[in-house]
Amino acid sequence: MTAEIPGALRVAYKLLVNDRTKFTALVLGITFAVFLMIEMTSLFAGILSRASSTVINIGASLWIMDPSVQTVANTIPLPDYVLDEVRSIPGVKYAVPFYSGAALLKLSDGTYQAANVIGLDDSTLVGRPGLLKGKIEDIFAENGFLAVEDSEFYKLKGATLGSEFELNDNRGRIVGIAKVSSSGLFGVPTLYTTYYRALQYIPNTRFTISYVLAEPKHASDVTQIKARVAAAGYLALTKEEFTAKISDFYKYHTGIGTNMLLMTLFSFAVGLLISGQTFYTFILENIDKFGALKAIGAKGSALVTMILFQAAFVSLTGYGIGVGLCALVIWLARLQLPDYAAIITFLNLGVAFLMVVVIASISSYVGVRKVLRIEPFDIFRG
Repeated sequence: MTAEIPGALRVAYKLLVNDRTKFTALVLGITFAVFLMIEMTSLFAGILSRASSTVINIGASLWIMDPSVQTVANTIPLPDYVLDEVRSIPGVKYAVPFYSGAALLKLSDGTYQAANVIGLDDSTLVGRPGLLKGKIEDIFAENGFLAVEDSEFYKLKGATLGSEFELNDNRGRIVGIAKVSSSGLFGVPTLYTTYYRALQYIPNTRFTISYVLAEPKHASDVTQIKARVAAAGYLALTKEEFTAKISDFYKYHTGIGTNMLLMTLFSFAVGLLISGQTFYTFILENIDKFGALKAIGAKGSALVTMILFQAAFVSLTGYGIGVGLCALVIWLARLQLPDYAAIITFLNLGVAFLMVVVIASISSYVGVRKVLRIEPFDIFRG
C-alpha cells in the first residue's frame, strides 16, 4: 500500500495537468472565488479598522463614556464631575478629558471642508500623534493646530506649516504635520489641538467632555475602575473592548456587515459551482483511466487518494494565485485611491482557506463517489 501511493499520485498529477483546458478552468474557478472572498473580507476588515481609528491612534488604556455610545464618532458629552469621579478612584494613575467633534473649515482659497477636530488635554497632551514636521509644543501657540497627513490630507488643499484657515470665524494655523497609525473612515481630514481651544472654536452643548481617558496604575486595577465607573452610571472600556464594540456595531447594526457577508457567500457559491462542475466533468472524461487502474489491481483507497490529491492540488494552486492577485489589486488600488480601505489580515486568509477546503471537499466527494462506483467490466465492454 505504501509503495502504491506515490505511483498513484504521479499518475493523478499527470492526468490532471495533461488536460490543460480542464486544469486551467479548475484553477481559474478557485482563483476567482478566492479573489472575491478575500477582497470582500479585506474591505470589511479595512472598514472596521478605520472605524476605530481614533481609538487606535490615541492609544489610551481606558475609555470612559456614556453607556449609550456605539461608535467613537457618535459621542455623548459627559458632565465635568465624571472626570473628577474617575480621578478619585483608587488605582487610577491619571485621567484626562478628551474632545472629538466635527467642524467646518474655510480654507485659504475660500472653499469649505468638513474636518474632525480632536482636542487633547492641555496639561499632558495624552494621545498626541507623532510629528513629521513642526514641534509638538507649538500646539500651545495662538490658534495652533496639527494636521494629520493621512489619506484625507489632500483635502486641505496643500496645507503645510503656516497654512491658515477659518473655523467658526476663528483663525486657525497649522503648526505641525502629524502621522497616525490608521486613517479615518468618514472621508474627512483630522486636526489636533488643545482641549480648551477645541471648546473655544467649536459650538458645544452644556456638557463638553467627549470621553475621559484613564490609565490604571496596574492591570489588576482595571476591574475595580470599571465597577466604580459603572456604579456612577457610566461605562469604562479598555481600548480592545471599545474597538470590539465599534466593530460589533458595524457588523450587526448596519447594512455593511450583511452586505459583505452576502457577497462573500456569493463568491463561495460561484467557486463551488464552477469548480464542482468542472471537476466532475474532468472525472467523467477520465473515468476510463480510473477504471483501467482498478482493473489492473489499484485499490479503492489509492483511487480515493488520487482524487483527493487532484482536488487539493487544484485548490491550493488557485488559493495561492487568488491571494497574490488580491494583494496586487489592493496595492495598485491604494496607489491610485488614497481612501481605499481594504487590508488583508490572517483572519481573512484563514476564512478564505476554510472555504477553499470546503470547495475541495465537496468536489472530491463527488469525484470519489463516481470513481468508486465504476466497474472495470463496464469500462472494457464500452
